[in-house]
Amino acid sequence: MAIIETEAALHEAHRDNHTHRDVNGGWLRPAVFGAMDGLVSNLALMTGVAGGSVGQQTIVLSGLAGLAAGAFSMAAGEYTSVASQRELVEAELEVERRELRKHPQDEEAELAALYQARGVEPELAREVARQLSRDPEQALEIHAREELGVDPGDLPSPTVAAVSSFGSFALGALLPVLPYLLGASSLWPAVLVALLGLFLCGAVVAKVTARTWWYSGLRQLALGGAAAGVTYALGALFGTAVG
Repeated sequence: MAIIETEAALHEAHRDNHTHRDVNGGWLRPAVFGAMDGLVSNLALMTGVAGGSVGQQTIVLSGLAGLAAGAFSMAAGEYTSVASQRELVEAELEVERRELRKHPQDEEAELAALYQARGVEPELAREVARQLSRDPEQALEIHAREELGVDPGDLPSPTVAAVSSFGSFALGALLPVLPYLLGASSLWPAVLVALLGLFLCGAVVAKVTARTWWYSGLRQLALGGAAAGVTYALGALFGTAVG
C-alpha cells in the first residue's frame, strides 16, 4: 500500500512539474523580432546620419521618423503575413470539413491508416478512428492536427501579431533617441543606451531558448554594434562625397 501511494505521489509531482513554455503563441515571435529590429535599425539609421556630420536636430528627427515608419511597417507586415497564413489554414480546414461531410468512411479509413503507420495494431487503429470520428468537429480537429499540423482552436491572431510588433518595435527604436530627448548633445550616450538595450534583450530572449543569457546578450550586442559601425562609416563616406 505504501509503495502504491509513493508511486502515485511521484506521478502527481511529475505531472505538476512537467510543463512546457508556450511555443505557438502569436505574440512572442513578432514581439522579440520587433524589439530587436527597432533597436538595430534605428541605431544604425541614427549613426549613419550622424556619420554625415549633420546637426543634432537632424539626428533626432531621423530617429523619430525611423521609429514611426518602422513601427507602422512592422505592424502592417505582421498583420498581412499572419492574416494570410490564417486564411490559408482556414481554407484548408474548410476542404477537410467538406471531405468529412461527403466521404466520412474514407476519412475514417485515412485516420486509421495514419495510426497504423505510427505502429498501432490495425484492429485497434480502426476502432480508435471509428470512435473519434463520431463527433464531426472532433474529427476535423484530429485530421487538422494529423494532416496539416495545426490546431483549429489555436490559430494565431493577426491583430495580436500587429500590436505586438508595433509596440515592441517602437519601444526598441525609442532607446537610441531617448538620450537626445533627455538632453544629450552627442551620439555616444545614444549608442551606449542602445547597445545596453540589445544586450538586455538578448539576455531576456535566452529565457525562452536553450542559450545562456550572456551568450545571447553578447551576440545581439555584437550584431547591433557591427551594424552601427558600418552605417556610421558609410554615413561619413557619403557625407564627405556629397559635401
